[in-house]
Amino acid sequence: MIKDKIIARRYADAYMAFVRQNIGMEKAIAELKDLKNVVIHENPGFLEFLTHEGMGHNEKREFVERVLNDNFSHELKNFLKLLLDKERISHLLDIMEYIRVTYSYGDEVEALLKTSFPLDVDLIRDIETRLQEKLHKKLKFYIDLDADLLGGIQVVIGDHAVIDGSVKRRLEDLKDKLRRLKV
Repeated sequence: MIKDKIIARRYADAYMAFVRQNIGMEKAIAELKDLKNVVIHENPGFLEFLTHEGMGHNEKREFVERVLNDNFSHELKNFLKLLLDKERISHLLDIMEYIRVTYSYGDEVEALLKTSFPLDVDLIRDIETRLQEKLHKKLKFYIDLDADLLGGIQVVIGDHAVIDGSVKRRLEDLKDKLRRLKV
């Protein structure tokens, strides 16, 4: 599970870094949306064919070229062929989802601020400003009241906590330290 997320993130980040210099991020994201909506949802056999072990590698590469023809960029077709070459085509949907979540706002990144109690608007803006300066990214901030934190705050970007100053986390750390203590 974690390995799959790492693979998806690496391929997605590499593809987006490549297309940023060639066709642009907006076009690449739009193409991936089209690929997902038109080809995969309307033709579920597309992905099944590409992941089927009984089909030859060259047949799959030719299939990508034939089906996507002039409707999609050479960059996207070559990316799909690279996934075929590296036997990572089964990760395509995860890669597309990672790109959607991470890059669909351009340079803006979604951040979730979890707190166990309502915060003052000025404090929220201060946290957002400081994080944007630290991460050098524009954040699209969401707020979630989560009583399970017991107190403090937690900021989640993507699938990992960037800041975890929650009481719950401190109690878990203390519990781990006590377990490792030899009496």
